[in-house]
Amino acid sequence: MKIAVEGCCHGDLDAIYGHIAQLEAKNQYKVDLLLVCGDFQAVRNWADLQTMAVPDKYKELKDFHKYYCGEKTAPILTIVIGGNHEASNYMWELYHGGWLAPNIYFLGHAGSIIVNGLRIAGASGIFKAQDFRQGHHEKLPYDKSTMRSIYHIREYCVRKLSLLPSPDIFMSHDWPQEIEHYGDLQGLLRQKKYFKSDIDSGSLGSRRS
Repeated sequence: MKIAVEGCCHGDLDAIYGHIAQLEAKNQYKVDLLLVCGDFQAVRNWADLQTMAVPDKYKELKDFHKYYCGEKTAPILTIVIGGNHEASNYMWELYHGGWLAPNIYFLGHAGSIIVNGLRIAGASGIFKAQDFRQGHHEKLPYDKSTMRSIYHIREYCVRKLSLLPSPDIFMSHDWPQEIEHYGDLQGLLRQKKYFKSDIDSGSLGSRRS
């Protein structure tokens, strides 16, 4: 089975599926599965944009609504987790996982499935210490605070997954802490200068224990 992996989608489904089709034609293979590791942005309509924690200039309808309403169908089975830039109201409707659109499956806030014998697990959101051991208290309409805390991962999501057999593939939106030291750290800081304070304090990404 050939699997494609996408980092942040940011609603650009047409471009992602189009690029995969180009690679398939060029290399004479067929991609069987696409994994999207957060910031999928399953925005169905303009109202959904009001629950997405991004600056107004980034609030765009993008492509998902065409797949949601049936105008288009995902050409590849697509497995998705949530990030920190999502239409959180729709993600909450599928807390335990489910089909966002035909052929596009959301693993939920924490979930595990088996595809062609491969166990794929994932945890949505990002780690924030102040919310990690809290329950979900958020309710619509979200305010500026709950619009963000709704996508902060909770400890019980991690514990639920720990009770399952070890997956072949694990999907997360957050980096593990200190992973930046195993890549081009200076290149990262040139692009994301605001990461420096989190790196210096050891708080960038999800903690390891």
